[in-house]
Amino acid sequence: MNCLIFATHSKQNDWKTLVFFFFDMSFKAQVETLVQEALEENPSLFLIDLSVGGDNSIRVLLDGDEGVSLESCMQVSRKVEHNLDREENDFSIEVSSCGIGSPLTMARQFKKNVNRKLEVLDQEDKLVQGTLTAANDDSFTLQWKAREPKPIGKGKVTVTKTKEFKYGNYKNAKVIVSI
Repeated sequence: MNCLIFATHSKQNDWKTLVFFFFDMSFKAQVETLVQEALEENPSLFLIDLSVGGDNSIRVLLDGDEGVSLESCMQVSRKVEHNLDREENDFSIEVSSCGIGSPLTMARQFKKNVNRKLEVLDQEDKLVQGTLTAANDDSFTLQWKAREPKPIGKGKVTVTKTKEFKYGNYKNAKVIVSI
C-alpha cells in the first residue's frame, strides 16, 4: 500500500493541515506487474508493448525467441484476468504477438532474425534491403549485393556491401517475408 502526505503551513512554519491519502497500487502498475510475472514463467517470451487505456482496455504485444504460440498468449491473458478484480475495475484484455511485417523495435528481435532479409528505412529516407548478418546489444549489420560501375572500363560489377546500424539510428526496420 502506498501513502501520500500533503501538508500546508503558515509563515511561522506551524503545520495547519496534515492530510494522509492511502491508495492501492494503480491499475496500470498492477497490470504491468502481472504481465512481468507471466513472462518470468516463460523466459523465451518478451514484452514489446503494454498499454492501458482510460477505459481500462489492456493491450499486450509479445514476441518470443521461438515465436509466440496461441497458448502463450492465453497464459499471459489468464494470468492478468485471474488476478484482477472485475468488481473493482472493469477491463478488457487483448494479448497478441507481433505480426508479419511488424517493425523490429528491440535488440532481442534483431538477434532472433539473424540470416533473414530485412528492409531498413534509414534517417535519410533511403530504403536498404539486405540480409541481417549480425546483431548485438548496440547495433545490427546488413549485407547485400549491388551493381556498380567498374573502376576501369565500361560495364558494371557486382559488389557486396555492408552497413552497420546503431539501434535508434534508423526510422524503421522490418523482416521481408518471402513467399
